[in-house]
Amino acid sequence: MTARILVVEDEEPITVLLRYNLEAEGYRVETVMRGDEAEVRLREAVPDLVLLDWMLPGLSGIELCRRIRLRAETERLPVIMLTARGEEGERVRGLATGADDYVVKPFSVPELLARVRALLRRAKPEHLSSLLKSGDIELDRETRRVHRAGREISLGPTEFRLLEFLMQSPGRVYTREQLLDGVWGRDVYIDERTVDVHIGRLRKAVKRGREADPIRTVRGSGYSFNERFAGSAAA
Repeated sequence: MTARILVVEDEEPITVLLRYNLEAEGYRVETVMRGDEAEVRLREAVPDLVLLDWMLPGLSGIELCRRIRLRAETERLPVIMLTARGEEGERVRGLATGADDYVVKPFSVPELLARVRALLRRAKPEHLSSLLKSGDIELDRETRRVHRAGREISLGPTEFRLLEFLMQSPGRVYTREQLLDGVWGRDVYIDERTVDVHIGRLRKAVKRGREADPIRTVRGSGYSFNERFAGSAAA
């Protein structure tokens, strides 16, 4: 499964840098610039990891980290603290409050990505699998390639992310709004009908002749990756 990372950072250049590099690694990224807004988002949905700036408007990162550890739903949520405070006492304070790791600005992007992978490896090992396989369809996150019954399928970047998202949970029905959040991200405002367009393109790419359609339309609800397709094809 693709890990979802919440970046809580009020400096826009750093936010852009983090989003670009994390998405290049295949993560789904959501960004928030205020500590109080981040707390609301965390109550709505718990990500797989948080990159948390120390100094934030609305609510400080150190206080948000403390509150994260007090809630049962987030007490084990991996948190990496980002800060310009490099003194030993400040690092100890951040870790004592509940941060799992501590990165001082300016930071090395490759080092930060390595720390993210290390934390996810311990907390969410299933997110590091590079190969998704369901039925006769294989999706490789590392090579960004998709095969069905041995033949390679050419997908655009959006169709690739859409297929990846659906394949993570065969049988689960996602509304158009959930697909927009999961594939395009909350920070992108586009019409829900865009989902229908890309589902159509995805179907056209993965289905040839009389092959079974792996995408199921649930009238009035949304779409899912057909778990019956996965089960029958794997048998």
